[in-house]
Amino acid sequence: MGQDQKSQPGQRSGFLGTLKDALAAASRDDTGRSTPGSKADGGELTPVGEPIQLPPPIPEKGDTAVSDVDLSRSDGPAMEDGAEAQATPAATGRATGLSAADAAKAARGGTLVTPEAAHVEQVVETTRVAKDMVAKAEDSSRTQLVRGKVEVARGDFERDPVVGWLVVVGGPGIGAFRPIYEGNNSIGRSLTQRIPVDFGDDAISSEEQAFIRYDSSDRSFLFVPNLSKTNVVTVDNARPTGAVELSAMNVIVMGRTQLVFVPFCGSDFDWSEIAEK
Repeated sequence: MGQDQKSQPGQRSGFLGTLKDALAAASRDDTGRSTPGSKADGGELTPVGEPIQLPPPIPEKGDTAVSDVDLSRSDGPAMEDGAEAQATPAATGRATGLSAADAAKAARGGTLVTPEAAHVEQVVETTRVAKDMVAKAEDSSRTQLVRGKVEVARGDFERDPVVGWLVVVGGPGIGAFRPIYEGNNSIGRSLTQRIPVDFGDDAISSEEQAFIRYDSSDRSFLFVPNLSKTNVVTVDNARPTGAVELSAMNVIVMGRTQLVFVPFCGSDFDWSEIAEK
């Protein structure tokens, strides 16, 4: 070639530049690595005999398996001969289901408590506390057994004893009831009556529409109408003109109200029996 010939693009000018390029190209292998003691395209020298160490793959989100991670890689901290590989706190936490703080505490030398062990301990502790509470309750308040006949203390009546009831089965106040007391009981709409039938039936007299009398001496009930009243009163559809004896389930009609007589005292029981004993 003549010296006046221009060099091609990418080639070094002069004989030495062409020779160096040829030697550099011949020294490259198929993988593009340069042999020891050579440079390729201005890069640093990379020894062929030393393998390139790649970092371990990063586990995907939600992946708790740690068996794929080599904990004894040459790039990790050096371990003495015969020592077992120690897992990192993060790997230990993923494997046991603990939090990162608990796993770090276990890695620093603390006791590693798995969720299963913690659950068992909690159940055992709860059972022990429950047994202690039951034992204390049994010791402090045992049921006192009562043997034989119990003597019931009886005193004076704090209020008039009930001897029967009038139950409203028709008209205003249906389903309600009024107690009947021992002695003479006046019936009327007023609250001053001993048996106030105050359910809104204006056809019933305000006072002393009728009387119900219980006599403990013969244990009988008498219904006495007030004949001075113009309101009509019936007992089982009959209009009494004087005192009539009442029996269980007699129907008394006052105005637009129907009442059923239900006795409590009578031939089978009277409050005098309890007073005598």
